[in-house]
Amino acid sequence: MLPMPIADLEAISRELAESGERVRVLWQQPDTLAFVARGREYRSEFHINPSDEVMYMIKGQMNLHFRTPEGKEDIAVLREGSSIYTASGIPHSPRFPPDAFLLVLERKRRAGEVDRFQWFCPSCDALLHEESFMVSDYALDPVSKAYQTFCDSEAFRTCKSCGTVMPRP
Repeated sequence: MLPMPIADLEAISRELAESGERVRVLWQQPDTLAFVARGREYRSEFHINPSDEVMYMIKGQMNLHFRTPEGKEDIAVLREGSSIYTASGIPHSPRFPPDAFLLVLERKRRAGEVDRFQWFCPSCDALLHEESFMVSDYALDPVSKAYQTFCDSEAFRTCKSCGTVMPRP
């Protein structure tokens, strides 16, 4: 039989809510990666993905913060049942509550590709810190790993420009 997985997005969303898990990988193949994500109420970083992404809002609403080529922050609102295409290299921050669910389709990382996560000062918008990961398996939840490193270091959360300390989420 051909590998043709069928994913019941509503059932997967319920399972994530009941288990407290944040991500359920549906499949990872050389040219495609699909997962369902549950919202993280603390999300503040900008992810820079080496591949394009298509996001579909299964349940709820998301504010997709992104940084323009000029470095300014803007927001695209993704309502339930809507989808958005985000090209590789665009710093973006999907912000939605834990009772909302998102389907993400992207390409599995190729050898040597790096995902980057950036935090900016809430007071002056200067870059606070950047984490980089080579993501070979998305089930290992690189977002949580980036947050743990960032949050565990007050030095990473302290702005070198204005001295503001971003609180731990």
